[in-house]
Amino acid sequence: MSNRTLIRGGLVVTAADEMHADVLVEDGRIAALAAHNSPVSQGWTAARAIDATNRYVIPGGVDAHTHMELPFGGTFASDSFETGTRAAAWGGTTTIVDFAVQTVGRALREGLDAWYAKADGNCAIDYGFHMILSDVNEQSLKEMDLLVEEGITSFKLFMAYPGVFYSDDGQILRAMQRSAVNGGLIMMHAENGIAIDVLVEQALARGETDPRYHGEVRKVLLEAEATHRAIQLARVAGAPLYVVHVSAEEAVAELAVARDKGLPVFGETCPQYLFLSTDNLAEPDFEGAKYVCSTPLRPREHQAALWRGLRSNDLQVVSTDHCPFCFTGQKELGRGDFSKIPNGLPGVENRMDLLHQAVVDGHITRRRWIEIACATPARMFGLYPKKGTIAPGADADVVIYDPHAEQTLSVRTHHMNVDYSAYEGRRITGRVETVLSRGEVVIDQRTFTGRAGHGVYTPRSTCQYLDH
Repeated sequence: MSNRTLIRGGLVVTAADEMHADVLVEDGRIAALAAHNSPVSQGWTAARAIDATNRYVIPGGVDAHTHMELPFGGTFASDSFETGTRAAAWGGTTTIVDFAVQTVGRALREGLDAWYAKADGNCAIDYGFHMILSDVNEQSLKEMDLLVEEGITSFKLFMAYPGVFYSDDGQILRAMQRSAVNGGLIMMHAENGIAIDVLVEQALARGETDPRYHGEVRKVLLEAEATHRAIQLARVAGAPLYVVHVSAEEAVAELAVARDKGLPVFGETCPQYLFLSTDNLAEPDFEGAKYVCSTPLRPREHQAALWRGLRSNDLQVVSTDHCPFCFTGQKELGRGDFSKIPNGLPGVENRMDLLHQAVVDGHITRRRWIEIACATPARMFGLYPKKGTIAPGADADVVIYDPHAEQTLSVRTHHMNVDYSAYEGRRITGRVETVLSRGEVVIDQRTFTGRAGHGVYTPRSTCQYLDH
């Protein structure tokens, strides 16, 4: 009994259903669910009981897109695996999938081993890795097969960032052909980087150096064009495709057309595109630099199309693309030249709360909240049903969520290792109260009780196209 926990009286919400149920946790897994106060659950005993009355009991969030300690633009993302996963736990996320990076000219294995070393013993929650392919060649294509066998079942390619991560159409096609055989999933940063670089150069030559020009040169049409091209290359290769951080109505439309043809094409968006806009990029006194990320923030009118895409399932996942850089000393590298502002913003701690606010605001249902934040990312990246649901046999990654608590998002209260909040002053209804990771309480009534090293590396199976 010493390793048993009983969660009583809450509304259990999964992607599939909602029920007032008691949840029994044993040996780090969900042992059983039964109707609240039923004869079955009344017979359960446990060393620890958690009262979830008037609370939601939900699966821990799965954030399938984070960048802890990412080297970018001459600096590093400010969250380590230790600080970043602790902040994730505070926000009700219990699994992250981060990106290991291949250095051009080096083996995939070398990049992967470097990321294993960064994370090992430092994570407060469970983690897996995708692999960024920076250099598609015969050697790296062969290595893809070995990585899939090892549980690294997704590979990210970039149509953006020439000279850094960029792959041309031929390299993309080869990688897609390989993934069609080995079962890996290609994740695509879809922006026409070659054309964007021309517009960057022209803008700087005109003296347009402020952060807002970052959004203006990375045009909606160049995201839509790259999305279209990625889809056609995937069709030629006979491979599935997952487009990351979709930000614009025209890009969603490309995904919708492909999905209407029954193609295995999937899309992710992020909270910043749902809640922020070019108004933020235009904030005076270089404050807009805080909001520089790629794909960029778009004019507010794109938000309706993203919400619609999430409701219609043309977009399936909300991840954060958490890649924080401090305003002081990091974002400031781009004063006088927006192209030198490190791209990325913090969000791993805010995602579950912002999406609950979307439930409150009527954009999505409670079950869709869990679907896009927990269940579908787990399915898409081979973690389901171990992660992403509350069902017998699943890991006991469970969040006790107070849907009525009010909070104000702020740098003063967040736990991410960054000196600003992208959502400063935003009032939210709903808050994480208690978090279990594999049955261990890591947040207890708004107190962190976890530890670095509790989180374990989690190998993944190939994508489960349970595309409801």
